[in-house]
Amino acid sequence: MTVTGTDAEGMRRARTAAETDADLVEVRLDFMQPPDVDAALAGRRKPVIVTCRPVREGGRFDGDEQARLQILRRAHQLGAEYVDVEWDARCEDLMRARNGRGVIVSRHDFSGTPPNAAEVLNELRGMGGEIAKLSVMTGRLSDLSTLLSLPRDDRSILIGMGRAGMVTRILAGRFGSRWTYAGDAVAPGQLTARRLLQEFRFRRIRPDAAIYALLGRPAAHSLSPAMHNAGFEALGLDAAYVPIEADHVDDFRDFADRIGLRGASVTIPFKRDVIPLVSAMSATASAAGAINTIAIREGRWIGENTDAEGFLEPLKRRLPDLRDVHAVILGAGGAARAVALALRAEGARVGISARRSAAARDVAHEIGAAVVEWPPPRHSWDVLVNATPVGSRAEPGNPYDRAFDGRVVYDLVYDPDPTELMRAAGNAGRLVIGGLEMLVAQAERQFEIWTGQRPPNGLFAAAASAAIEERKGATDSHR
Repeated sequence: MTVTGTDAEGMRRARTAAETDADLVEVRLDFMQPPDVDAALAGRRKPVIVTCRPVREGGRFDGDEQARLQILRRAHQLGAEYVDVEWDARCEDLMRARNGRGVIVSRHDFSGTPPNAAEVLNELRGMGGEIAKLSVMTGRLSDLSTLLSLPRDDRSILIGMGRAGMVTRILAGRFGSRWTYAGDAVAPGQLTARRLLQEFRFRRIRPDAAIYALLGRPAAHSLSPAMHNAGFEALGLDAAYVPIEADHVDDFRDFADRIGLRGASVTIPFKRDVIPLVSAMSATASAAGAINTIAIREGRWIGENTDAEGFLEPLKRRLPDLRDVHAVILGAGGAARAVALALRAEGARVGISARRSAAARDVAHEIGAAVVEWPPPRHSWDVLVNATPVGSRAEPGNPYDRAFDGRVVYDLVYDPDPTELMRAAGNAGRLVIGGLEMLVAQAERQFEIWTGQRPPNGLFAAAASAAIEERKGATDSHR
């Protein structure tokens, strides 16, 4: 785990906290003003990596190079288990003094993933250190494929920086890395130790684990990893679920083949974009015109859609019979379309209401629903569904400011929980359903499609709620 501090007290406090979870603590002396290696290492209980990263390699040390190297020499004298030296640092004496043992030769490329990454890695390996560390900025899935194709041994660490490279930190063993680095976003795309251990169950991920993924943009803060990884652990399955954030899906299939993907969740904005990638689609996915689940079986990609089931399950617990129920859906995007189709299949009378009347007409015409003015008039609904992003953390607010004269208000937004809409409807005495229930229900169905087993009852809901609380706590601690 990487720790920082601007002074001796702050550094020791951060290091002591990290020693609870970490096997190895990286002490970033370049954050200290001035760097004090003696104070930073005093009283340590876990092995350390001492790093004093210069500005040229993405660090904060901008002083004299000889003074920086002297700090690393002092770390060696104090018995630091590992010392990180940059590929262009002139520290032959340190390398000789340690005979290369415990020396990490590192290189950081913030401009992207070089096409000659294999040559760069081999050069690092040939510099006499025990470990070669190559960190590159990743933006495309092809960059991750490049890292997967590099020769591997137990003397390397490969990191893809940025959100696209998050998977390299979680699946360190799959990418051939000796260890991974956790921390409080000290480097781009870095995850906290708590997320790695609690949401991703990092310690149980084996190099040969079956890999499942969430494909989306954004994907980094999804609750899906917390749920699916909890399921894999509970059932003793050698599997891991990771977020894959991409700008497009052009190279998704190649990356999936390289990493041995077994299945994927698909979210915004790729639910339609992945259709050309699959070999076949289920009837539900075909009707919705969108895929949110891909199952990979013997090389065949099967597109599924569990949104309808996920939406209906919580609603039917409140209203078992939806025949002739008047439902109005706010929004005219993919989520609104999927929800409308699910309700129509249950015999409900469906209306589409959107700020853009043309979009509402298009969706309504396509699925055989009615167009309802925006905002919906009084006495026009029994069930009101918010299928817009309004009310989420990214787009705060309330999408509906009329009287709550229907029976049920269903908000597909799941974070925050409750939303402004849910609070207002609850205060008005309506039955309220939040998007978290739908998220859990559709994820449980995905898990069953992939594994043939249902997760233990209540497990996904508990895992998602715990992840939300953990993130709230992390946000509060930074205020």
